[in-house]
Order: sequence, then C-alpha cells, then structure tokens
Amino acid sequence: IFTAVMLLLFAPTSAVAQDADTTPTFAKDIAPIFQESCQVCHRPDNMAPMSLMTYQESRPWARSIKQKVMAREMPPWHIDKKVGIQDFKGDRSLTDDQIDTVVRWVDNGAPMGNPADMPEPREFPNFGAWTIEPDVIVTSPPHTVPAEAGDWWGDYIVESGITEDRYIQAIQTKAGDLRVLHHALTYAVMDPDAPADDSSNDFFLNEYAVGKNADQYPPGTGKMIEANARVRFSFHYHSIGEEVTEQTELGLKLYPKGTVPDHILYSRQLGQAGELDIPAGQITRNDGYKTMYLPGRLTGFQPHMHFLGKRQCLELIYPDATTEMVNCANFDFNWHIVYNYEDEAQPIYPAGTKLHVISYHDNTEAHRGNHDPANWTGGGSRTIDEMAFAWISWYDLSEEEYSAEIEVRKNANNNN
Repeated sequence: IFTAVMLLLFAPTSAVAQDADTTPTFAKDIAPIFQESCQVCHRPDNMAPMSLMTYQESRPWARSIKQKVMAREMPPWHIDKKVGIQDFKGDRSLTDDQIDTVVRWVDNGAPMGNPADMPEPREFPNFGAWTIEPDVIVTSPPHTVPAEAGDWWGDYIVESGITEDRYIQAIQTKAGDLRVLHHALTYAVMDPDAPADDSSNDFFLNEYAVGKNADQYPPGTGKMIEANARVRFSFHYHSIGEEVTEQTELGLKLYPKGTVPDHILYSRQLGQAGELDIPAGQITRNDGYKTMYLPGRLTGFQPHMHFLGKRQCLELIYPDATTEMVNCANFDFNWHIVYNYEDEAQPIYPAGTKLHVISYHDNTEAHRGNHDPANWTGGGSRTIDEMAFAWISWYDLSEEEYSAEIEVRKNANNNN
C-alpha cells in the first residue's frame, strides 16, 4: 500500500517536470526561429502588420502564428513541399521540425521561458534596402499619381550611364512607394535611334512586383547591356486616395570590365495562357505552352497571376512525350517570389522540350483574395483583371554541354 501511495504522489510531479523540460519556450526555441525567418518583415515600422521582436509583442498573436505556419502561409514561401524539386537558393520556409516546435509552444500556453536563454538581437537592413551591392543605379523621373484616377500605364526612358559593353551578374528594382506601384518592367533600349514608343528591339532586364526579391544570376551567366544603352521603365500605377510622387530605382551589379560569362541568361514571360474566361463561382484551369528549340537549363520559376490566382504548376514535356512535374506553387498576389534553383538541382532539358504552365484561378467566395466573387473575370492588364503565365529564367546549352551534364547527373545518382 505504501509503495502504491508513493507512486501516486510522485508520478504526476515527475511527469510535470518532464513536460516542462520538453515544452518549447519563446526565449530558447521560438525567438531563434523568428529571427531567422520572420523578423526581417515583422518589426516596428515595417511592412508586416505586427512586430515579433519580443515576447510581449508576439504572445498576443500566438494562435494566429500557429495557424499561419501550419498552413505554410508564413513565412511566405509557397512551393508545394510534396511536388517536384525542393532545393532552392534563399529558401525561407520553415522545416517540419520548426513548425512542430511552434505548434507545441502555442499548444502549451506559449510560455516565455528563461529570459537568459534569449539570443542576441539581430540587425536587419531597412525594408526596401538593396539586397545586392549595385555598381550602377538608374532612377526613373518623378511621377505623380493623383489621389483619384484610373490606373496608369506608361514608359519613361532614361540614360543608363554605361559607356561600354558590360555584363550584368545581379539586378534589383527598388520601388519608391509600394502603395502606388503595381509593377515595373525594365528593358535595355539598345537602338539609340529607336522612338520612345517602339520597344520591339528592347532587351528585358527585370520585373518588379510586390514581394519580389533581387535576381542574382548563377555563376558563369549574365545579361549584356550595350554601351550607351538607355533604360526603359514601363510602369503600372494605381491611385490610393492621396496624391503620391514616386520614383523607382534599378540597380545593376556588373561583372568586372572585360569579363564575358559562359552563358547568356534569359528571363521571359513563358507559358502564356490563351484568352482567360473565369466565370463567377468557379475554379478554372488554363494551360500555356512554350517550345524550347535548344537544350537548356532552368534557373528560376516565378508564377504570375492576379488576385484570383490560386495555384500554378510548371511541367516539362519531353520530345519522347514523357513528362516531369518540376514544381507547383500556391499563389498569393502579395508575394511575387522568384524560386531560384540550387545549381545542382536546376532542371535540364533537351531540344524540343515544351514548357507547360498550368494556372488555376478561384472566382468563388471561399477565396479570400477575391474582391468580387459575383462577377465574371477575364484577362487584362488592370489589377482587377487576370493573367496566367510564369516568369522563367534559363540559359541555352550546346548539344555537347547537355550530353555532358546528363552524364554528370547520372554519375551523381549512381553514387547516392
């Protein structure tokens, strides 16, 4: 009887002590996760709706944080973890273990823990700061967006200041005011005699949209900008109820003078779907294709749709009719993320391969990004219209380079 009583008295205490030892705390377990993946946005006077710098700031949001990380809506990295390639540069997503840690922290009352376990605070760059070190910065003229007006599309052409042929190894577009700039496309105007309204010979440089990160090209690749080329800024502005004057900057990080990369990198809108027909109350699928006439290597995938965009997949259809699903991403119009593949994971393909872009739009009330579920939506350039294509970055290979890369990958697979 004495033994049984002692077990009843002490077993619960031991279990409580053991649970206390394994329960995650903010100071020891959660703060490092927030520092690594959240605080770059979730800090005072930044783009996120609340700060997660301290326990006092984070604790009221514990349930919401749990929901967001379980759904993989935050941190913003929307690649489907169960489909295709998963090796990316700059992957900001949480691991399964990190998500489990956050969930257990919340489920156990979101305790602070020992303040002595807190990591040292991290220094973060100002939001919108350069994430590359540009050698050249080209600035658009000031543009005044009225307080109330229809959307405005238009171009400005600006001197680049580059006086000899150079190759670009990284590029970033930095918006002056995120509130009014829907997107900006930049092009190198190579023909000095081209009229302002003729962009037929322009060379695409970069695309900016909200949430877009800098483009840092893989080693040995680049884009050439010719001597005395000008830069075309192609803007889409929208009014926000107050007058705003906006200027956008384009930053170019250049290879050293005289350096010629092994391959020219291309970035294009590929897999453009045909005419979009998205009835009210329906989820629709649209398909686009692009034949790649040379062997090549994909370096980056960025889905592009508007508010109704729900999901987009990239598939390769090989000349022998076999297929490979490269990736799927759940789309969020607030985050135009470029998913850049790790070098050894970049998909390669033979000549004649078709890129197949599969886009899904959700025009139902269940889609929280839908501003008008009662009406039909079609394709167009306005924010309230829809689009369906992917920004694809790639470079061409010779047949010899393609064959050599196939052998390298076969040997790597055999050794694993």
